[in-house]
Amino acid sequence: MREVEALLLSREWRDADDGVEIVLWGRAPEGPVRVRLPRQEAVMFVPRDAPARAPRRRELPLTTFEGREVDALYFRSQRALRSERDRLRALGHETLESDLKPSDRFVMERFVTGAMHVAGPCRERRGVLMFDAPRVTTSSARPPLSILSLDLETDDLGGPILSAAIAAESRSHVLVRSGWPRPIEGAELVVDEATLLRRLFEKIDALDPDVICGWNVVEYDLAVLEARCRALGVPFALGRAGERARVLPPSSPGRASIARVPGRVVLDGIATLRSATWSFERFTLEHVARELLGRGKKITQTADPVAEIRRMHAEDPAALAAYNLEDCRLVLDVFEAADLLGFAVERAHLTGLPLDRQGGSVAAFDHLYLPRVHRRGFVARDVDAEVEIVPSPGGHVLESVPGLYRDVLAFDFRSLYPSIIRTFRVDPLGLAAPGEDPVPGEDGAAFAREGAVLPELVTGLHEARSRALATGNAALARAIKILMNSFYGVLGTPGCRFFDARLPTSITRRGHAIIERARVFFESEGLPVIYGDTDSVFVSLRHAGEGEAEVAERGRELARALTRTLAEEIAREHRLESHLELRFESHYLRFLMPTTRSAERGSKKRYAGLVRRESGELAVIVKGLEAVRRDWSPLARRVQRELLERVFKDAPFEPWLRDVVRELREGRLDAELVFRKREGRETSEVVMTHAGLESSSSRSAPIDHEHYVARQLAPVCDVVLPFVGTSFERAAGAQTSLF
Repeated sequence: MREVEALLLSREWRDADDGVEIVLWGRAPEGPVRVRLPRQEAVMFVPRDAPARAPRRRELPLTTFEGREVDALYFRSQRALRSERDRLRALGHETLESDLKPSDRFVMERFVTGAMHVAGPCRERRGVLMFDAPRVTTSSARPPLSILSLDLETDDLGGPILSAAIAAESRSHVLVRSGWPRPIEGAELVVDEATLLRRLFEKIDALDPDVICGWNVVEYDLAVLEARCRALGVPFALGRAGERARVLPPSSPGRASIARVPGRVVLDGIATLRSATWSFERFTLEHVARELLGRGKKITQTADPVAEIRRMHAEDPAALAAYNLEDCRLVLDVFEAADLLGFAVERAHLTGLPLDRQGGSVAAFDHLYLPRVHRRGFVARDVDAEVEIVPSPGGHVLESVPGLYRDVLAFDFRSLYPSIIRTFRVDPLGLAAPGEDPVPGEDGAAFAREGAVLPELVTGLHEARSRALATGNAALARAIKILMNSFYGVLGTPGCRFFDARLPTSITRRGHAIIERARVFFESEGLPVIYGDTDSVFVSLRHAGEGEAEVAERGRELARALTRTLAEEIAREHRLESHLELRFESHYLRFLMPTTRSAERGSKKRYAGLVRRESGELAVIVKGLEAVRRDWSPLARRVQRELLERVFKDAPFEPWLRDVVRELREGRLDAELVFRKREGRETSEVVMTHAGLESSSSRSAPIDHEHYVARQLAPVCDVVLPFVGTSFERAAGAQTSLF
């Protein structure tokens, strides 16, 4: 008998002859762990009157959300379950929770999220702790994980493989397929590709990482490895204890491939950055590394990188090895700089999703909500059950008042939608069973005051985020914020098994009322609201003449006052405790609210302002304008940002703007004229020439500089200049007609 606390790395299931086999892989301080569970039965639920056929049927004290009694059906395989589900559906009968994977059901019903406590008979094989039929319960363990970066260089896309590099925290290795006559420093030369593959797997096995990372590592590196292993008859032995890996193709168009590496997790740098809400102009390794690390790849300025890799392979394998290895190290350093592994671990602990799962908000909601619903005596419908789809209103936007302002205060409601869920008891189960004294919702909805599941979940997450912020755990705080904010979207998604249009509508319309109440409050204080959007409000002080410290304190006091007012009104009108909190966010020393293009009315979700950082430096904040939009040229974006800064600081701008136009026409700014054009999943870099849009690397006609003057500089400048009594044409002395 042995007990360990292990971080859950992966979960697998398959239909076997004698039942469903479930295998869990984890990492404990003592080493890697494999848990093989006793053969399971596949289970789904049906209404009690359904004419179902199953090896075993059992009456349970459970009901649907609509109050129908249900039975559980048990099968020897998931395949048999699906067959019976399809038969029942064809007859017009409902099935319940038939879509859950057996491995997911096993861990969620034990409230296992990021880690598990394993207790039972254990043996050790090839450094892995093997448990058969142990007891598995939840755990909060966070043992450290080892990580390895993998990168391949191939002869064009898809192989053959020319070199392969791996890098861990303190060790690295490069394999180069080459007949080079003498050794090269820092690399191992191998005679053929099959030998390279075997040696690569041996090296990875020796380092024994918990996590394999890379850049587009699943879609490219692992897919290439699997294809080359298949072509050369080499086992794709990337898993622990020599087990074979596989790359599953996308389940549908637009989805990503999935890597299954027994005992290990594969994290892609691009996907994990996006999940952690990092934003970059481009998600190439070169661009992200330059932004985060201040360094990039060893070859960047070449029209044909494949040709350069071939040249290095043939003429300078040492340079190829160095290039290959540096890509690995860049990925490792990006993971460390952005704390991507920490984020993935904290997200797994919060959601119960596998470490390598990207997205999955609906699945995360299921993992947290379903077992709690079961404890209350209910089961839920299948995710693909037919439901009436009624759109719910979006966030409330107050009409903006265009202008160039001094002293604007920005306020926002902290986690507005999660706070509405907590305050007004918005909950799928509470909607199904509202009780005798419900909280009114929208469109006829009513919610139970007591016994709701979702408000308690949100409360726990809110408290955990406060602790994470207090202790400086940025990865955990970010993961919690993303999860909490996903709940509203999940409830409004027909793909969620708990979808009911009254749920998101009850949230958004409460949000509308709260923003309108905030507007009334500020205007009663003599402070005009110049803009509001979903959870934020912008208020003009009308040249208050106070110092910055006094303005900030006034903003904080206004936020406290409105928070108190809302709490008193909610307690009086609804007998509920308010969890709404307005925060003073920023004091804009100068603020621009532009008009919509070619109109006089104010724009939405587009503004800019000047703030003072904690360091004392002034900074321009831009939201929604061309300066932060990637479909405008770098020149247009830079010019708009610099123009905003000059206007906000009352600095002269006409001579500078005329110089920009002159340099553009002289061809001195051509490097800033490249557009990124996206078609489907492909992105190309183009430039406007006298022949139209052409590839920036192979254009045949001269650049059309007048196009950039009239269609790039003029529009971005005329967002700003009318508010200082001029226009681009007058200020820059530039005729902007194209004809």
